[in-house]
Amino acid sequence: MPSVLVTASAAEPVTLAEVKLHLRIDDNADDVLLGALITAARQHAEHDTRRALVTQTRKLVLDEFPSGAITLDHAPVGAITSVLYIDPEGVERTLDAAGYKLDKITEPCRLVPAYGTSWPATRAEINAVSVTYTCGFGAPEAVPESIKRWMLLRIGALYENREEVLTGRAITLAPLPLADALLSPYRLLDF
Repeated sequence: MPSVLVTASAAEPVTLAEVKLHLRIDDNADDVLLGALITAARQHAEHDTRRALVTQTRKLVLDEFPSGAITLDHAPVGAITSVLYIDPEGVERTLDAAGYKLDKITEPCRLVPAYGTSWPATRAEINAVSVTYTCGFGAPEAVPESIKRWMLLRIGALYENREEVLTGRAITLAPLPLADALLSPYRLLDF
């Protein structure tokens, strides 16, 4: 089950000024559109790579603890905020941080029971376990430059084809193989 966004990033990886410089736009007439395209490009990059670009908080909800590791579906993971579960009596409990270990080296990141322990028993009901975590490269300045370059190229393509975007017709932008290769090193493998 994919995680859900709890707290969005406070800023975008590229600024409106950077986009306008890239596109050689001197006026403010399309600022609202450009802002929307920045967001769309970031969302596309995050979806395609399964990475959070700027720090955000996500929640992964499971019906029960797995027999082994919990795989966190967005990287890089900064920290675990909480692990909540519903015990067999129906009481929501917070798992003590000493009861689990975060593997930040492996991607996608994994959450495992602490050495010599196992996950606690849960009630047999949907959404009995939730893991809240922060993820992202950090501030916008920490986002890898190749991802920012890809965003600028994608924003340029969307801007040039904005009539298709604004009228709601299906958009089929031509693939940008060289540009899309900029994201390749950051794509998480399927898990």
